Amino acid sequence: MSQKPAKPTRVLKAGKTAGGLLAALRARRVPLAGREASGGARGDTVVASYNIHKCVGTDKRFDPGRIMDVICEIDADIIALQEADQRFGERAGLLDLERLHRDCHLLSVPIAAFSPKGHGWHGNLLLVREGAVAKVSQLKLPGVEPRGALVVDLDLKHGPLRIIAAHFGLLRHSRSQQARAILAAIEEAEERPTLLIGDLNEWRIGKRSALSLLSPIFDHSISAVPSFPSRYPLLALDRVMGSPHTLVTHVEVHNSTLSRVASDHLPLKAHIDLQAALSTRKDLAEGAAPQTEAISTDTTLQAR
Repeated sequence: MSQKPAKPTRVLKAGKTAGGLLAALRARRVPLAGREASGGARGDTVVASYNIHKCVGTDKRFDPGRIMDVICEIDADIIALQEADQRFGERAGLLDLERLHRDCHLLSVPIAAFSPKGHGWHGNLLLVREGAVAKVSQLKLPGVEPRGALVVDLDLKHGPLRIIAAHFGLLRHSRSQQARAILAAIEEAEERPTLLIGDLNEWRIGKRSALSLLSPIFDHSISAVPSFPSRYPLLALDRVMGSPHTLVTHVEVHNSTLSRVASDHLPLKAHIDLQAALSTRKDLAEGAAPQTEAISTDTTLQAR
């Protein structure tokens, strides 16, 4: 059966294309137009977000080892995990941090855990391959459910980067409150390239989305890739968003045989070009008096 020739893509503005959301639904990846890193590469750093569903897979089996195998598969330099602790009782951490170090070459960013046996803050755990931790803030997010976010300033070999690792609530009103709380935290912090990573529990695109409140700092629409449910992803609940907007160059789900069963979410993987983002910021500030920033490095992480 012959196929009709494909219609040419109609370019709208700011690198967006007509039918872009539908294309993302089909392809499960978004190469961001006009943001390719120099030399044809996708960037200099790989980041990821993964809701591990308390290590319970779609087969209803509790298997932390399987989750750690997926984390190694992703091979990210930085990965934010959600639901990394038990929800009730002792709220103990569910993963073997020593094995993550040994097999995946990842170290957890030191925080004041939510419970004595826990690993994360409201289930949020940030793993880094190498770099210096300059500052860590633990936010208690507003809303009906207990939710939190980690704000971590890293000094990487390619430059300074802020990671906001969050898990938003199930109610739209709560998500709106949580988005405003994230913006308030950014306003109070010194300026540096920033990523908002996590399960933000929002599938809507456009003005109806609670994430639209994050504009213009973050653009929630262009990098929305379906990641839930893992067996047949339809909803873009997990996000990686950058500020400046050119920071993120490519977003895709990590879709493997193991990841489709290990959790009810697929991991979201993104490439960033930190050097290019810093260069752009430097060009924009050209002519202004240079500003020195004193950073006290509390912890140096190097997994290899």
